[in-house]
Amino acid sequence: MENSTRRVLFVLGALLIFLSCAMIPRGRHNVHKHDVLYNRTKALSLVEYASAVYSVDDVSLLAWNCSRCQGLNKDFKIHSLIVDVQHCLQAFVGVAEDFNSIVIAFRGTQKTSMQNWVEDLYFKELDLNYPGISDAMVHRGFYAAYHNTTLREQVVAAVQSIKQLRSDLEVTITGHSMGGAMAAFCALDLTVNYGVKNIEVYTFGQPRLGNAVFAAFYIATVPRTIRVTHAHDLVVHLPPYYVRMGEKTYHHFPNEVWLYKISVDRLHYEFEQICDSSGEDPYCSRSVSGNSVADHLNYYGVYLRTVDKVLASISDSTNSSTELGYCRTEVK
Repeated sequence: MENSTRRVLFVLGALLIFLSCAMIPRGRHNVHKHDVLYNRTKALSLVEYASAVYSVDDVSLLAWNCSRCQGLNKDFKIHSLIVDVQHCLQAFVGVAEDFNSIVIAFRGTQKTSMQNWVEDLYFKELDLNYPGISDAMVHRGFYAAYHNTTLREQVVAAVQSIKQLRSDLEVTITGHSMGGAMAAFCALDLTVNYGVKNIEVYTFGQPRLGNAVFAAFYIATVPRTIRVTHAHDLVVHLPPYYVRMGEKTYHHFPNEVWLYKISVDRLHYEFEQICDSSGEDPYCSRSVSGNSVADHLNYYGVYLRTVDKVLASISDSTNSSTELGYCRTEVK
């Protein structure tokens, strides 16, 4: 009986996979096609960089022997670890020979609790004109996190220093959550203001940054961008997108790759969907509700949050609310 049940589940699972791959949602044939830039192997490597930058152990991070530094990227050579204590931000810059690229990774938000951060995003209006682009509006906080802190100066200096010795290297930028937002602004900055060529961006669980005008400018300037979303991740739905508000609403830029799962009894199947060129594909992450913190903190099975004994002891002693990570400025 048990073997028979397993066979039935296997057949059902196989049928489900076939149908998921074969069926195209109604209306899909009208979607404008675009070149697919997504590389799963690269995504698996970059998500580990996005995870490693959450490390709170500066010594092991600089030595590149931290627990999150020993996976696919163990041969990475770190050049600079950049910490803005005042604003609780962190990034690193180094060289990945397997990519023939400089890699820049930005850490996600640390300072506020998940609940407060999400509430701020939900009600945040477009409040800053993006410099030099008519009608382009962005989120002031995300813009300032990169442009108005010490991160920008030091990241640019590190890239220029490496480029002086290795002009052949490309530049790959990554980050999770707010780190993804900073990665995008960094890519624009290096391209527009410093003339850096061959930039590629992979972000994970990134919120919306600006309106449709900004999104169009961004993807035209940094076309080699992949924005990975996961299942019901709540952050990728924020700040909200309102279809009828035109340029007055936030709007994601392409190219989205949506990771999602289908479960049949105890069997779980994971899929990757390449989304359309609109940035707001109704058949990708927008097709589900954004209500999961767990989906935000886990991409490709990699945990994207600070986890160590120090954080655990601080949380236990202060009874603090759930954090997206760890902030040095809160340590007494």
